[in-house]
Amino acid sequence: MLKNAPPLVSVSLRNGTIAGLLGFFILLALYFMGKHPFLFMIFFDFRIFLFAIFMTLTLKEIRDSHQEGIIFFWQGMIANFLFTVLFALITSLLILIWCGLSPAFLSDYVTTAVEQMKTLPAEAIERIGKIEYQRNLEYISVTNGYLLAKHYFWQSFIISFFISIIISVILRRQPKND
Repeated sequence: MLKNAPPLVSVSLRNGTIAGLLGFFILLALYFMGKHPFLFMIFFDFRIFLFAIFMTLTLKEIRDSHQEGIIFFWQGMIANFLFTVLFALITSLLILIWCGLSPAFLSDYVTTAVEQMKTLPAEAIERIGKIEYQRNLEYISVTNGYLLAKHYFWQSFIISFFISIIISVILRRQPKND
């Protein structure tokens, strides 16, 4: 199916698949090392590094091996979007399946997240607002595998968007006008 697809599509989807599987295994590794991957602040999320590496490799391969050293910004953004769609789909689906196979993964997240929220100082709760704090506490308490996977899916797009812009600008090469 992908053999007839343009390199912009095939390379992006191939690398998105590889990164999606790798991303899921990194999630599991973090979990089994005692650090639940859903409790990291977004600034320390491993997807930042994973996306930066894979998006750079994807755009460089498309540019250098298939387009004679030329890639436009819009091509980079499309390639990175396709990469992110497949990454997010694969990883989120595997998270959903894993939550069904290993209920401890979900219950550990809920328990730890509720404990962390309950240890917030009074000043932090006042800044957030008592009503918002209670709403977040209730939301975490009823989290299920679907909500966890959905959150991971959309968060992947947020992280990817900024990295995509930076990498697409850095790696773009346009034809020289003589």
